[in-house]
Amino acid sequence: MLLNHRRAIELAAGTLLATIVLFAMVGFDVTRAAVQPVDDAWLDAMEAVRVPPLEVVAKVLDVVGGTWVTAPLRLGVGVWLVFRRRWAHFSALALAVAVSEVGIGLFKGLVARPRPPDVLVHVTGFSFPSGHATAGAVTALALVIVLLPPGPARWRWEVRAALFVLAMALSRTYLGAHWLSDAVAGTLFGTAAVLVSVVVVIGLRNRLRPRWFPEAATPSSPSPPLAGATSIDGSTPDR
Repeated sequence: MLLNHRRAIELAAGTLLATIVLFAMVGFDVTRAAVQPVDDAWLDAMEAVRVPPLEVVAKVLDVVGGTWVTAPLRLGVGVWLVFRRRWAHFSALALAVAVSEVGIGLFKGLVARPRPPDVLVHVTGFSFPSGHATAGAVTALALVIVLLPPGPARWRWEVRAALFVLAMALSRTYLGAHWLSDAVAGTLFGTAAVLVSVVVVIGLRNRLRPRWFPEAATPSSPSPPLAGATSIDGSTPDR
């Protein structure tokens, strides 16, 4: 993922477009009518396969994806990035978190979609999009991108992050906390927030360095690259 800036732009644009399409489909009553039968069928399928062991796993993910876990984790990584003066990495993480958190509240209020009727965990607020799915995608993907340089190691962690994001989305529907389209929309939104933030920061870095991103002026810096054919500090990543 994100081995060159053009690829990063294409991936970010595609994910953002898919997010906009799904948000539009669920956001309007006319088009939501076409989505609801799929959501109903999926919810019925999830309820049919509920068993205690899987419910425990889903409830663990409910805790892991909650604010009490994701917020300290993001804050801790952010503080570490600031301490290491990795300003571009910090900017990408902060932007992704800010966009996703503001977006969750905004769209939940605008769409005002009720939750499914049989929820196995405590929930508050409206259903669309899934806050857990969004936060899971932002946290897992952003941390991998800002903490690891491009290469085989990061690719393996990106796969693990993607599997975690998928598990988080499925767990929300398994618990009846969200409709399928809520979870898919949250996953897409969180992923788009990360990818677009990375693209924006790389673009700003290339235009403004070294004034705003002084680490870009020191090729010997150990700071790992965010993405791109060149690293965020201006050096070429190992292939």
